Amino acid sequence: MTAPISETAVRTVKLPSGEAVPVLGQGTWQLGEAPGRRADEIAALRLGLDLGMTLIDTAEMYGAGAAEELIAEVISGRRDEVFLVSKVLPQHASVRGTIAACEGSLHRLKTDRLDLYLLHWRGDVPLEETLHAFAALVKAGKTRYWGVSNFDVDDLRELYSLAGGDAVATDQVLYNLTRRGIEWDLLPWCRRHGLPVMAYSPIEQGRLLSHPELRRIADRHHAAPAQIALAWVLQTAGVIAIPRTGTPAHVRENRAALDIHLTQQDVAELDRAFSPPTQKRPLEML
Repeated sequence: MTAPISETAVRTVKLPSGEAVPVLGQGTWQLGEAPGRRADEIAALRLGLDLGMTLIDTAEMYGAGAAEELIAEVISGRRDEVFLVSKVLPQHASVRGTIAACEGSLHRLKTDRLDLYLLHWRGDVPLEETLHAFAALVKAGKTRYWGVSNFDVDDLRELYSLAGGDAVATDQVLYNLTRRGIEWDLLPWCRRHGLPVMAYSPIEQGRLLSHPELRRIADRHHAAPAQIALAWVLQTAGVIAIPRTGTPAHVRENRAALDIHLTQQDVAELDRAFSPPTQKRPLEML
C-alpha cells in the first residue's frame, strides 16, 4: 500500500544565502550503470522534476561519470528548473584537480554551471587548497555555491576557521532511522550555524523496511514502510532528503511521503524501535 500524492507544493529549506531549495530531492547513486534500466531512470528523474523534486544530486564517482551523463539527458531543455549538485573526489581536491574535476562534470552534464559543488569526503589534500578552488569556480560562474559531504563537527569547525570557510552551503551526510548519530552533536551544531544538512540514503537503501514496527506504523497511515522512513527524515528541521529514484513508481512513492504527518505517538514508537544516540558516535558513511 502506498500513500497517494497530494497537489501541495514541495516544502523548502533555505541555504545560508537565503535561497530556498526543495526539502525532498533526487539521488542518483548507481543510476546510469545498466543500459536496460536507462529508460526507466530517465523517466523517473523527469517525473521527479514534474512533481517538484527539482534538486538532483550526483557525483563524478557515480558510475565513473555515468550518472552525470544520464542526468544530461534528463535536464536537456529543462536546466533552469533544476538545482544541480555534484561532488569532487578527495583525491582530486587540489586547486588544479578540483577545477579540472568540475569541468569534467560540467562536460558530462552538458551544462555551463552547477548550483552546488561538494567535496565528497575528506582526504589528504589540505582544505585550504580545496577552498581556493571552490572560490575560483564560484568567481568563474562554474558553480553558484559549494559545500562538503561526510564532515563531522570537528571537520566543520576546522572549515569555519579557514578564510572563506563559512561560505559552506551544506553538509551532506548519512542519516536515517538506523543511523541517528548526527543527532547528538552534528545536527545541533549545523542548526546553530544555519547550515542545512543533506541526508543521503534516508531509507538505508531499503534494509530497514522489513522492521515490524515500521510496517505497523505504515499500515496505520495506509502507506508503505519506505514512505514512513522517509517522512521521518523529512520532518526533521533543517534537513534535505535525497533518496535514490530509479523508477517512476518509486518517485511517486517518495513524493507522497511529503504528505504523511507523523503523530507524536508515531515518533515515540519509532524512537523506541530505533533508539536515538545517548553519546557521541563516529560519523557513519556508506
